[in-house]
Amino acid sequence: MEIPTKSPLSGNTLAIVSNHFYITTPIYYVNDKPHLGTAYTMVIADAFARWHRIIGDEVFFLTGTDEHGQKIATAAAEKSLSPQAWVDEASRWFADAWSVLNISNDAFIRTTEARHHESVRRFMQAVYDSGYIYKANYEGWYCVACEAYYLEDELGEGRVCPQHKKPAEWMVEENYFFALSKFEEKLLKLYADNPDSIAPLSRYNEIVSQLRQGLMDISITRTSIDWGVKVPWDEKHVFYVWCDALVNYLTAIGYATEEDKVSVWWPNVHHVVGKDIIKFHCIWWPALCMAAGLEPPGHILAHGWLLVSGEKMSKSRLNQIEAASYAERVGVEALRYHFLREITLGADADFSEEGLTARYNSDLANNLGNLLSRVSTLVASKYSGTIPAESICDQGCAMKQSVVTMAKEAVVAWNNFSPDQALLITWNLIREANAFLETNEPWKMQPGDKLSHILSDALEVLQIVAVLAYPAIPDTAQEIWRRIGMDTGVETSLSDVKAINAVFGNGGEAIYQPEAYGLAGNTIIAGEPLFPRRK
Repeated sequence: MEIPTKSPLSGNTLAIVSNHFYITTPIYYVNDKPHLGTAYTMVIADAFARWHRIIGDEVFFLTGTDEHGQKIATAAAEKSLSPQAWVDEASRWFADAWSVLNISNDAFIRTTEARHHESVRRFMQAVYDSGYIYKANYEGWYCVACEAYYLEDELGEGRVCPQHKKPAEWMVEENYFFALSKFEEKLLKLYADNPDSIAPLSRYNEIVSQLRQGLMDISITRTSIDWGVKVPWDEKHVFYVWCDALVNYLTAIGYATEEDKVSVWWPNVHHVVGKDIIKFHCIWWPALCMAAGLEPPGHILAHGWLLVSGEKMSKSRLNQIEAASYAERVGVEALRYHFLREITLGADADFSEEGLTARYNSDLANNLGNLLSRVSTLVASKYSGTIPAESICDQGCAMKQSVVTMAKEAVVAWNNFSPDQALLITWNLIREANAFLETNEPWKMQPGDKLSHILSDALEVLQIVAVLAYPAIPDTAQEIWRRIGMDTGVETSLSDVKAINAVFGNGGEAIYQPEAYGLAGNTIIAGEPLFPRRK
């Protein structure tokens, strides 16, 4: 598919090739309200979804809730509710929280949906038919909170789960097993041939190290609970919650149904996950896909933990910060920006409100807010809100080389899944534009060509900044867009005329020629500060 656009740079048609970009988050256990750790995952995925929309890709962004398993049944019993009544209520917490955080997911899946049950049964039946599943008794140490078995040497003193700090339970039951051990060499070859399929490199190395230590077969069913998807070949069993949950990525694209779009979306899937669940996504899941006759997922992006006083934020450790109410209190855009700018994707990071406030005042209030306020106020006071179109300079922006270089670098950073670098570069551009104004002191000038050139250049920088910052702070970017006189949405504008060329130009190159974009003549709005300083 090609989206033809009129390029104001060259007068020629700019053809943007549209690829398919499928991005997913984990589906979240509904045993409690979402905290900032889950919000962090969502903001990461949302930023990439928004970026790929504005560069012309067809995007499908999936999230949802994981509603089966022992700890869900236990949580429901503690509330004196049936499991279904509990998950119906709890699932809404997540959908509502993501609405508050301005998450732009295209679909929200629940594992209690009938279509998902059918998808799991069909997928696991394909694995069974391939000969990789067998029945045996299982004995081992099981953490209910993890929904996972542990070897004794993997547990802490007192056989305490390393993740949840709770004692594991000894379980004995008849299970069906998946012959994971038969995929050790296949997975090693997969990752040797595709070293970029797991990011960052530290997680890739971790997975390869685990594979070289050898794999054990895994239990994939339970008879001790009945809150789950029934095994099609033996309905006394239900599928282990992870086997159920992982298949959601296929359910959402119509796996093995009349609406099957797996061939369209699956080659371009990107799983965004926390580093604590990479074993399931980088070892179990690709092996199951291979066994079912599917290609393994193309890209797993593992972020680090959000820490509070050096410890992972989690429900079990009682250090969680509830996501929706906190975001509303500190500001959704400020929180999104802090997550993406402050934290290097893949690294752990200590979260504090003091750090958020410092970043807010420095980057959002002092730099971005100040640039927009200065420029819009000057256009309002010097030109009654509109710079005459005929006064545009034919020589281009005085900042041209800096803008070209920084725009290219920011584009590369977004494409390489490095939001902190993309935003660092974007804010360097903002700082340079502010310095450009300080040097030229347009507030001391009278209306004329020189002043109009300076203000037009600054407006064009704001246009580019709005594009480059849009994935992180979409509402702010849209407000900048409105104040500089653009009469459509950011995503809509980029699909047709002006700003796609301001950032990308012909053939994906950043070419900066402000006289071509038509901002002169726009009505510029001077409004209230976007980000009033905080104490």
